[in-house]
Amino acid sequence: MKSCFTLLIILLTQNIWSQELFVVTDPASNIPTNVISVNLMNSIFVENTTGINYHLMPEISYGIHKNLMVRSSFFLSNRNKNLYLEGGNIMGKYRFLSIDDIHSHFRMAAYGRYSMNRADIHQEQIEIVGHNSGFETGLIATKLKNKLAISSSISFEYATDNKPNYIFPKTMGNNAINYTLSFGRLIYPKNYNNFKQTNINLMLEFVGQTINVNKKSYLDVVSAIQFIVSSQARFDLAYRKEISSSMLRSAPNGIYINLYYTFL
Repeated sequence: MKSCFTLLIILLTQNIWSQELFVVTDPASNIPTNVISVNLMNSIFVENTTGINYHLMPEISYGIHKNLMVRSSFFLSNRNKNLYLEGGNIMGKYRFLSIDDIHSHFRMAAYGRYSMNRADIHQEQIEIVGHNSGFETGLIATKLKNKLAISSSISFEYATDNKPNYIFPKTMGNNAINYTLSFGRLIYPKNYNNFKQTNINLMLEFVGQTINVNKKSYLDVVSAIQFIVSSQARFDLAYRKEISSSMLRSAPNGIYINLYYTFL
């Protein structure tokens, strides 16, 4: 009886914040305690000089506590013509504020991420999820009201050498401020009858960065449609487009295809 009640709470919780499961940003909410989720993130971007830039980034997340989760990721790409393991990272997120109401809540969380990468350094944009070694730390705030979720974050990101072969260029800034603003809207179903119903969410995310030394910056928009099946499986299809940029970026435009599953 206790296990059935626990499962019910987990499923209900997932349905409440399903529209917070953004494609390229994290909400302040965490996955439930003692739950494991896996995600196969595929990015297919247009490389400015070599054609198609493909990244496969499998990740696994675990809920240690309702306020604490951890995640580990690996980065593979085709930059060397074959699928090549470039590196990986580990991330932790701690939710320190929760304000709950009927059909709404507000969350705030702090997170940190550390990455190691051995790929060549080929752009001014700092991105430790897939390109640079280094660390990132930041704050996230997320508001859910009925079927609409709004989330924003700000973080400090620092890039180091991609050992063993690639020194971070002294002519480029090695630290930056990142900022995001994300919207998620549940469009189907209008009313829940059971947990087997498929959820359909629409997402719109704005992602930007300013390098602290030279003030070069970029701003992207990501639009996505998301399907959540039986409260456990998730499929994302998203398109990322550069709005403006004053920095060198090797592959700013492309699509994401995410396959996500939660083990209850």
